[in-house]
Order: sequence, then C-alpha cells, then structure tokens
Amino acid sequence: MRSCCWLCYCCVGLGRVELLFVARIVVARWECREVDVRLGNGRGAAAVYRRGGERGEVVGKTGTQRSGEGWSSGWAVVVKVRVGWWQQMVVLGNEALFTECLDLQSNPRYPTSQVTYSQHNSSFTSVLQEYARNIRFLKPEIRKPSFIVTPKHVSNIVATIQCCKTHFFEMRIRSGGHDMEGLSFTSNVPFVVLDMFNLRAINVNLEEETAWVEAGAQLGEVYYKIAEKSSIYAFPGGVCPTVGVAGHLSGGGYGNLMRKYGLSTDHVIDATVVNANGMVLDREAMGEDMFWALRGGGAASFGVILAFKVQLVRVPPVVTVFQVARSLEQGASRTMYRWQEVAPNLPKDLFLRARVSVIKDQKEGSNRLAFTFIALFLGESKELQDLLTKSFPELGISAKDCQEMPWINSTLFWDEFPSGTSTEILLSREYERLSRKVKSDYVTKPIPQEGAGNLFKIEYDFKWYEEGKEAEEHHIELSRRLYKFMTPYVSNSPREAFYNYRDLDLGTNTGRFAKTRAEFGSKYHGGNFQRLLKVKLKVDPLNFFRDEQSIPPILNLT
Repeated sequence: MRSCCWLCYCCVGLGRVELLFVARIVVARWECREVDVRLGNGRGAAAVYRRGGERGEVVGKTGTQRSGEGWSSGWAVVVKVRVGWWQQMVVLGNEALFTECLDLQSNPRYPTSQVTYSQHNSSFTSVLQEYARNIRFLKPEIRKPSFIVTPKHVSNIVATIQCCKTHFFEMRIRSGGHDMEGLSFTSNVPFVVLDMFNLRAINVNLEEETAWVEAGAQLGEVYYKIAEKSSIYAFPGGVCPTVGVAGHLSGGGYGNLMRKYGLSTDHVIDATVVNANGMVLDREAMGEDMFWALRGGGAASFGVILAFKVQLVRVPPVVTVFQVARSLEQGASRTMYRWQEVAPNLPKDLFLRARVSVIKDQKEGSNRLAFTFIALFLGESKELQDLLTKSFPELGISAKDCQEMPWINSTLFWDEFPSGTSTEILLSREYERLSRKVKSDYVTKPIPQEGAGNLFKIEYDFKWYEEGKEAEEHHIELSRRLYKFMTPYVSNSPREAFYNYRDLDLGTNTGRFAKTRAEFGSKYHGGNFQRLLKVKLKVDPLNFFRDEQSIPPILNLT
C-alpha cells in the first residue's frame, strides 16, 4: 500500500543559504522508500531520520490527516540536504532547541520563556481551551501545539517568528478564537500557537475620531471603550462581542451599521504588523499593496497584526431596535419573500436582518421553522414605524415592538442579553462552549417563495452540544445537504463565500494540485485573488505565514 505526503518548510539560516524545499516522501507500509527534494531550480537528495534511529526509519504516520496522525510530539525529524558540494543536517520541530532559541532571541526585559507554555506546563490545557470557541477541535485525536506563546511585547512575537523559522515549526496566530475551522489553533505538523489575548489595549481619540486597537482586543471591548468617551460615536463592527478584532477586520467584517457605513475593514486607516523577517511595519513602511491585502485578504497570510487604527463613525444619541417573530401560519413565507425585495432598498439608516431557525415544538415533539426579523434604525421609533408602514406593511411593525436606546445598549440587544443588562458585560470574555459548522453564500436575485434562504449573504450556522463523532458527522452532513440544496438560488461561477466563515469544504491549501487553491481563493476573494497572490509573493515568498486556506505565494493561479 502506497501513500504520499508533501512537506513544505522554510529553511532559514543554513550557513549562508536560505532555501525553500518541498520533500515528497513515498511510504509503503510505513517504511521510507523514496525521498525527493527540490531546491529552487536545482535538485538535491535527502535522508530522513528519527532521532537516534537508522537511515530510512519511519517518521511516524505522515502528516496528511487532520486527525492528528502526524509526527508525535517530542520527535525530531532530521533531514540531510545535499546540493552539489554543499550539505546540511536540518532538525525539524525540535522542542528543546526551540526553547533555547526563545531564550537567545528574547529581549532580556521581556523574556519570551515567561509567556510560553509547553505541553508539559500545568496551565497548557487551560490556555489552549480558553479561546478555542469551537470545541469540536479540542478532541483528543486532534494534534495540539508544541507550544503556546502569549506575547506581552512585540519582541516576544519577533522571537517566536525567528525560532519557528529556525527550528521548522509552523506558526498559527489566534486573536479571539472564533475561527470556524479551528485553523488558528490546529495543524497537521509540529506547530506553535501565537495567542494574542494579552495585547488588547484600546486608545480612543475623539479629537481625531479614531482609535488604536491591539490585535487581542474583542469587539465588545472596543464598543465599551468608545461609549466611555462619547454616546454619539460608534464603530461599524460585528454583532458578536467576543469576536477578536484582528481576525474580524482582516477578513472584511460585517455588522449592523454596514448599510450606512460599509464593512468594518473600510474604516481601517493604519496598522502595525510584524512580517516574516521580524520587522515591525506601519502603513507607510509596508506599502499600499500589503495594507490593502490586510483588509479583507486575511492578515494571517501576510504577517502578525499588532494593532489597527480605525476611523470612528457618528450615531444619533438614540437609536431604535426591534425583534419580531412570525410563524408560517402568520404568512412568514410571504413576508420572507417580500423582505428580499424590500430590505436592499430601504434607507441606509435601517439594517433589517431575517433569520430562519429550526426549533423543536415542545408540545408535538416535532421540528418547525421559526422566522425572526431584527432591526437597527439610526433614528427614533416613530420615524421607523412610519417608514415600515409605507415600505414593508407585511411585517406589521407597531409601537409596542420598538425600543429606543443609546447605540451602546443596542449592541447588547443584538446579542440577545436580557433587558437591563449592564454594558460592562461587553468586557466579559466568557463564551458558550459548543461545536459549530458554518457555511455561507451570497444571493444576487430574490429566491422564489417556494425556495429557502436570505438575500445577499447567508450564514448557515449549525450548532450542537452533543459530544462524540456520530453527532459531529450528523450535523456536518446536514450542513452539506442544505448547502447543496441551496445551489440553484445563490451566486455561481464562482459560488462565493464569506472569508470570515471559513469552510474547508471549499478546498484547502495543501496537497500537490493548485486547482483546489484557485477554487477556494476565487470563492472567498473573487477578482481580488490574483492581486492577493502577487502581494503574498512579494511580502512572504517563502510562505512562512500559512494555513489550510492561506494565500499561496504563486502567480497566476487559475
């Protein structure tokens, strides 16, 4: 039985040579039969060892499966690379050498070892789980990081990058942990998590109408800090307060102010980032191409975000919200169809979301559909009622449905906190522990009344509390069936998706074939994908910043 894997590493600091090589290992009954190494345009040979082992000994089950069947923690993979007269022994993923490297690379005033957790540390599991918002990626069979680094200073980040490059650890970056596919804290090869939660400072400047927000801050904290200074300023971010700022902004960022003010990332006016060479860059230093890529292309493909400078927006002292439910017996199907026609043409001060849920009928024990309409209006209740009576009478909104409140309180309403909850809850980092599978679509024309779904962006959000493989497979299969059912009603060529709702079913950035990468890249980024490829090749040609759906350093990938 033969199987293959492709192992990609950035070889940095091998004498005076800096190389990117790809080793193809062909395995038969887990015995090494062939190793082929390509170095740039030349060719070389290599031998693979297990520490203390013999030539050709198997290096574990090759890291091709997400189940964690990669190299065991604590092993050192040694590759002997030979090109002409030059040869070098390379140690991949050596934990002891990595720890020593952190001590050597660290600023003595900010020792990285003091913010680093190995698997042998008693706090390792709690630190890993603290910001793992999707618990299906905490199963025992999922590979865990060799180390978690929780930087408190930029020098900790620089040291981590340098040591990961030197000792061939992949590095994953975690901000808020809402990554739908767990890519910020999982990998199939030896890796290190750079967890940014300690870097969460927020500095609001009302005179400039701006704020500097560090990468580890959460959206709720940003909203709270703005409201501390003024009730007439806001930031157009998402409605979940525990989402991390860095991932949200670098992936685009949707929110209920978007019809008035656009995407969250439209309001990023500067940034600081650490690149693959350990250099700290601001907008001027990084250049406009990289700055453009960080705002929607996913920053984790290009560097480590330290902070974003964002432009605040103005809101009235009082806004109006409502949430109303409609049943099929009340004509919800017709109302949903009309919503598709009406919502895109409403005044920009009104954001009206439609949500369809499957709930269990407690009396009959069967499932039924629940239709909910949720609104934020930048104005008073009477004005909103008059507007909807004229433009959307099918919804039947009355004065008793509407609530007036300051904008900051509307953020609690949208996250469905009980009335009267203190805004200090926005500073909480607690999050409901559950498993999720999320998919997304974009709709370009109204779905027929006999169909299903929402207009523009649809989020298919499957959540479950049951544990075990059977429950996970059941819910993931349901998500795929619904996604397939919706095919005729959504965008096509390509079928587009929202980058922040990552979905590995769309394709991955691993394996030999570029076609898969082109497919998911165009679905997330459309016509921007080719430009993102060029930026990646320019700023990270050795592909240090990578994950299963990162931008690859390849030109003209079609």
